[in-house]
Parts: sequence; structure tokens; C-alpha cells
Amino acid sequence: MTVAWKAQQELGNRSMIRLMAWVALFWGRSAARALLFPICFYYLCRSPTTNRTLRAYYMRARGRWPSRRDLFHHYHWFASTILDRVYFLRGRFDRFDITISGADLLSSALAGGRGCLLLGSHLGSFEVVRALGLAREQIDIKVLMDEQNAPLMRGFFREINPAVADNVLQVGRLDTMLRVQECLDGGGIVGIMGDRLTSHHQAVYCDFLGAKAPFPTGAIRLAHAVRAPVVMFFGLYQGGRHYHVHLELLSEQIHLSSEQREDDIRHWTQRYADRLAHYSRQAADNWFNFYDFWQLSV
Repeated sequence: MTVAWKAQQELGNRSMIRLMAWVALFWGRSAARALLFPICFYYLCRSPTTNRTLRAYYMRARGRWPSRRDLFHHYHWFASTILDRVYFLRGRFDRFDITISGADLLSSALAGGRGCLLLGSHLGSFEVVRALGLAREQIDIKVLMDEQNAPLMRGFFREINPAVADNVLQVGRLDTMLRVQECLDGGGIVGIMGDRLTSHHQAVYCDFLGAKAPFPTGAIRLAHAVRAPVVMFFGLYQGGRHYHVHLELLSEQIHLSSEQREDDIRHWTQRYADRLAHYSRQAADNWFNFYDFWQLSV
């Protein structure tokens, strides 16, 4: 069976993306944001399947059917976070108002010099995580991800900042675990997404916004293997230049017992799903999983 989000075709074209980045870097953010309106209207009109999944999501998160205006707003906030990545990848965090709640938890997790895992999601912007590195004197931050996801965008962001490729660890490579361990041993942070399946074989069903949804278990298994603290990360976009980063401790150390390993995995994954649901209700317009999250396959 095909994992739902992998079956979707990536929208957009390289020329338009390059034009947007050029406008952003040479004409400024305001000019680039003005171009987002026709682009978002275009996607709103030509994405009936995505519109249906967003409507279903809003019913779960907010208990109401979103208007067409709500859907446009959702696309616009997503496009805004994509645009802001151009500046984040260039290290221009001074252009933004970034509030960080729970910074003390991260400091405690890193205090022993062991490093920690940062468990994120596709709610809001994960790219703003790089601001944490600047706040902590350029701490080493690696991101573990499947680079086959959205290859057009990934390739473009490498053009914006080629050094970012060195900070991305590809899931499934033979040397990935070694590089994760090296980063943690050096007191760094390894970021990983906890809300998208890469394989049906490592899925666990959790209660999420009133129904069962499949979640990946790779992050919990990794946390058990490396014995590092796990801090949850939610980088919520609040409009304009404002981001609010929420950091919460999932566990100082995750241990999966041999006797009830699957139950332990389900327990920790459900704790993550509960916090993801909390912030999804709080900031529904930051939900950037544009597919039926509750459907295992298509």
C-alpha cells in the first residue's frame, strides 16, 4: 500500500519558486508577500481534493465547516512560511519576531552535554528551529528527514543555502545512525518529524482529534536507541513577522521494555499525538499536512 502523502504530486514549478526567492531577496519581503495572493488563489481554485481534506480537518479541529475565505487564509499562511524559509536559510532571523516558550526545558535537556532529540511536526514551520541554534551560540542542529519528499522544494532550498545539505540526515542510509550519534555526542540537536509515515510497517494508531490516525514510530524507537532527552517542538506562525515556538519535554529518556515494547511505543506516541492535537486546535490554520491524515493509504 502507498503512504497517503507520498502519493500526492508536488505542485509548483522551479521557475516560479526562483522568481519568488529573487523578489524576496532583492525587492524585500513585502513585495514577495504581495505575489502570494494570486498564487494562493490559483491553488485554491485548482486543488479540490486538498480543499476537501482541509474541510474535514477543520471539522475535527474546530467543529465547523470552513468557508472559502478560511481555505484561502490557510493556503496563504502556508505560503508565507515557505517564503520565510528563504530568510531562515540565509540566517536572517533578525527580520522576525520569534517568541520561544520553554527555552529553559531545552537548556536543561542540553545541560549534560549529551544533546537531545527535537520532535517536530508539519504544524507550523519546522525551519524556524534554526533560530534555536543562533540563540544558543550556533549549536549544531541536524534534521533527520526523507529527502524524497518534495524534491523540487528541497533542491531549491539547497540552492539558497548549499550548507543546509550538510545539516540534513537522510532517513534509511547506512551512515545515518552514526551521524545522529555524532551530533548528540557533541551536544547538538537532532530534529525529526513525528507526524508522517514513511512505512506502514512502523505505524501505530493513536487517538487524534476524535478519531484513530496512523503515526510513525521511528522517532520513539530512535529515542530509545540513543538514550537522549526528547523535546517536542511546535513553531507556530502567527501572521506578519511573528512566530511562537513552543518547547515541551516529552521525556528525559525513553525506555522500551522487552516485555511490552509495543505498548510502550503506543504510550509515548499517544503522548505526542495529544500535544499535536492541542496545538492543532489552538492554531488550526498552521496545519500543513495537505492530505487525509486519518486515511492509511490511497
